[in-house]
Amino acid sequence: MDKVMSPAERFAASKKRGSSPITDQFISTFNFAFDEFQIDACQAVESGQGVLVAAPTGAGKTVVGEFAAYLALSQGKKCFYTTPIKALSNQKYQEFVDRFGVAKVGLLTGDTSINSEADILVMTTEVLRNMLYASSSTLTNLGSVVMDEVHYLADKFRGAVWEEVLIHLMESVQVISLSATVSNAEEFGEWLGEIRGKTAVIVSEVRPIPLYQHVLIGNRLIDLFTKPGQINPEILRLENEAMRKVRTRNGRRERWSEDFNRLSRAEIIEYLNRENLLPAITFIFSRIGCDAAVKQCLTAGLKLTNTEERAEIRATAAKYTQNLAEEDLDVLGYKEWLVALERGIAAHHAGLLPSFKGAVEDLFQRGLVKAVFATETLALGINMPARTVVLEKLVKWNGEAHVAITPGEFTQLTGRAGRRGIDIEGNAVIQWSPTVDSATAAGLASTRTYPLRSSFTPTYNMAINLISQFGRERARRSLESSFAQFQADRAVIGLVRQLRKNSQMIDELQESALCHLGDFAGYASIRRDIKEIESLLSKRGGKKTFDNRQRQHLESELAEMRKTLRNHPCHACNDREAHSRYAEKSDRLERESAGLNKRVENRTHVIAKTFDRICNVLSELGYMEGEKPLPQGKILAKIYAESDLLLTETIRKGIFDDLSASELLSVASGMIFQTRSSEVVAPKIPTQNIASALAQVTGIWVRLEEIENDFGVKTQKEPDFGFCWISYRWSTGNSLQAVLKGSDLSVGDFVRSTKQLIDLLGQIATASESLRKKCQEGISSLDRGVVSYLMEEV
Repeated sequence: MDKVMSPAERFAASKKRGSSPITDQFISTFNFAFDEFQIDACQAVESGQGVLVAAPTGAGKTVVGEFAAYLALSQGKKCFYTTPIKALSNQKYQEFVDRFGVAKVGLLTGDTSINSEADILVMTTEVLRNMLYASSSTLTNLGSVVMDEVHYLADKFRGAVWEEVLIHLMESVQVISLSATVSNAEEFGEWLGEIRGKTAVIVSEVRPIPLYQHVLIGNRLIDLFTKPGQINPEILRLENEAMRKVRTRNGRRERWSEDFNRLSRAEIIEYLNRENLLPAITFIFSRIGCDAAVKQCLTAGLKLTNTEERAEIRATAAKYTQNLAEEDLDVLGYKEWLVALERGIAAHHAGLLPSFKGAVEDLFQRGLVKAVFATETLALGINMPARTVVLEKLVKWNGEAHVAITPGEFTQLTGRAGRRGIDIEGNAVIQWSPTVDSATAAGLASTRTYPLRSSFTPTYNMAINLISQFGRERARRSLESSFAQFQADRAVIGLVRQLRKNSQMIDELQESALCHLGDFAGYASIRRDIKEIESLLSKRGGKKTFDNRQRQHLESELAEMRKTLRNHPCHACNDREAHSRYAEKSDRLERESAGLNKRVENRTHVIAKTFDRICNVLSELGYMEGEKPLPQGKILAKIYAESDLLLTETIRKGIFDDLSASELLSVASGMIFQTRSSEVVAPKIPTQNIASALAQVTGIWVRLEEIENDFGVKTQKEPDFGFCWISYRWSTGNSLQAVLKGSDLSVGDFVRSTKQLIDLLGQIATASESLRKKCQEGISSLDRGVVSYLMEEV
């Protein structure tokens, strides 16, 4: 446990690192000693420069973000603290309220607004991006922005938002970026320095709590390594023994789990409990798997709590669910959930109701829930460290295919093991199976390369907003400063270096191939042509690809070429074959250089070229003319959805005009919803008006796809009408049970999709005055029951 220090001891510890008055004051408010990287980062923040902190999960990066807020208050300025997800924003808001007081802290997450003009505002990154484009008055007197989990800019779907903020945030604003460990932190810091000014890069690879890696093979828990990088030979022996039992007999594989005493999920938790390794998080990359694991533990009679703890759990669960309607509790599976909670067991995934997840997080942090089965979303910043983390598999479904988890993901997941101030060590347990071998586990555990790669690409909304503010040419130049272009340019440097090297070699080879008898380059060209035809005839000679006439033509052409070759002056050269080798090497390098040139061209101004294509589509559709956005462009500027252009075209065509509020939101839901199931099922359509409108929306999408194909872009996802029936029924007053009956949609997904739809209706209301009243009516009809219940009320 960290030593509790007196104010004098804390002050003395900070002095060793150099004195900074406000930093010293801040450190004195904590009851533990700061690590060197924390002190260095706080001092860099106090000096006024930008700061990038890259450190392992649980190392205490967020202390630096808290210091930025502390410093802003002392200077009479505002501080924004941004996070990638609402759950993390909610958690950070509560922490800041506890530290700075409720009057000084606000929360903005799109669907939640608390004390929106507070000096310290916690928000999702999208909220800040939208503020920048709207030139919001809330930005007045902004001194600093903390970007927590900034490595999220690599996210394929939402990462661009982080770069938009970093590029377009006012120059006067100090940026403090907090990242998980990445191997190219210096590269990222260099880019931040280019676009934001002087930036201190502070990297720590030291975990405050040491992490030990183990393999659970059969019913034995064995250290993965005997020393760094060396797999324990005992694991290899047991692994070989287990694989011998996985053999085929009579065409069927034996059930190796029985042969090798593979422990069930309940047995693993019991084992960890006996070894004093709880609380534990078991990562299962499937919501269904998480729920099934809880049921398996209940069926096995697992109980991890005492009478006093169960009473406290019941009280906490009641507090988190007090605003839920009695008739909804059965639909939510409340009784089953509570039975598991009382035994110290829970699932945690996006399919759960937010209040259920909040209760689980609270109880786990307090040590009352001892075993959580979670999807990887739990690893994203939420404060739920455990003594032990268990991984059943090392592959996950990424939405398109089953893929191996990356070393960075492995580090993020196992980083949850080890509670600072409570545990002296953390433990990562990988359960062995024929598909989870020690070599793979060791590779993930020992790899220290987690590069941060930009996923930035311009969108229609981004383009029209930037053009409105800066004009097209300046907007284009601003996008050239993206991290994506920065990395592309760095790649180009290496390619250009190789091109120069190739060019030098080609010159030398061609000089070596010079022949005193004539043009050897021409001679070499004839030889190449002959080889190509010979190869063509050889490859296809056994197939009926050529008819006799084609074959005769090629053979005649080949004979003529051979005659030309023999008659060429260089054919008589004594050094002909040596010259030919030089010419062939030169030709190979020229072909390689042509490929390199193409790669350079593809990377040079790649973001600006995409921006130009986006602008060309907007010009084609009449959203802008030259440098000037047209009236329709002003609507697009206020639509931030992934299907921004499709939605704006739907508004433009008047498709919403004659619909009721419930019909409008039903149609709009197709722009935000994405069915999780791979099974294709015809969606239920509530009314004929909606059916007609959806047909028109589909027609618009087909036309947009054709136009995008013409201009070489692809941004608009196909509309998904799987939420039309449910959203319409909910908005017309039906109960939760009636709405979800016959649907495979979880309550958590229903709430999240409905909140996204509410946010989208808010965007439409802001963008279109004629639809405002109808959208507001739609929001009111959706925002009730389980949807309207906010975690902040607890």
